[in-house]
Parts: sequence; C-alpha cells; structure tokens
Amino acid sequence: MRKITKPLPGEYPEYAIMYMKLLPDDGLVLQHMQESFIAVKELIYSLPEAKLYHRYAPGKWSIKETLVHIIDDERIFSYRAMRFARNEQNNLIGFDQDEYARYSKADERDLDNIFEEYEAVRRSTIALFNGLPEESLTRMGKGTGTFNNATVRALAYHIAGHELHHINLIKDLYL
Repeated sequence: MRKITKPLPGEYPEYAIMYMKLLPDDGLVLQHMQESFIAVKELIYSLPEAKLYHRYAPGKWSIKETLVHIIDDERIFSYRAMRFARNEQNNLIGFDQDEYARYSKADERDLDNIFEEYEAVRRSTIALFNGLPEESLTRMGKGTGTFNNATVRALAYHIAGHELHHINLIKDLYL
C-alpha cells in the first residue's frame, strides 16, 4: 500500500483535528484502515447481541447505528476525495448524519450484513486512494455549510480518524 503523508493544518476543517490527532504521522493511513477494520470486526463480534442495541443515553445511537454511520461517512468522504482528486470545482454539500442514522434502520439489519457492506466500502476506499495520482493528494476541494475545504489526503485521514473516534466512544461509553 502506498504512503500518504499526513495533512497539515489548513488542509482540513478545524473540527477535523479531533480525527487527525488519532493517527500516527507515519504515512501508513491505508494500512491503518485495513488493520482497524479487522480490529473493529473482532471487537463487535465479541459482544453479546443485546449490547449492539444499547444506547448509553436517550437519543444516542446504538452500536449498530454507529457502525452504519461509519460506513455512510466513509462512503461520502471517499466520494468527495474522488471528486476533489479529479479537480471538481463545484462546492460539495454536507449531510445530516442524524437523519442518515434515523433512516438507516441499522438495528433491523443483521450484523453479518452490516460487516459485508463495511468491508466492501473499506476495500473500495483503500483501492481508490491507492490508485490516485500523487499530485492529486494535495489538491484542495471546496465544501459548503459545516463541510469546509479539504485536501484529498486530509479526507483519507478523516475517514481513518473518524472510525477510531467512534470505536473509542464505543469502548468508553458502551462497554
């Protein structure tokens, strides 16, 4: 897998520092994505099924909803990375994560089905970033609303750090 240098401040929205700081500065973000998927799958399958529906507070997502949110976010940010890599000049809009979670019906899905999708999206993400031209990684794209400008490489780190953020929350608040 290729190395992708960690983005610098200014290559991503200010809020994304919470994701960037969770990853080492070793350029191995794609390898970390691959390893993290395996670790997440092992962790979640080790839990009793009832735990997958637990909410640590009213209005918070279940573990299944959190997993589908991670998948949705990765799919959207990979798509943004592809568009920015291809020098898209139109601003890309954000998305309402709570509405996506609400309409996902994740708690009605079988865990095997969720992980089948998760793995497919992860493989696709890694393949995308492995195949991008080197010069595209520092290309800046434009967003609107709460989604601000970011470089292609920043989006790779966002995807990896976002997953770690939610898995840390699961470990801290659900287990």
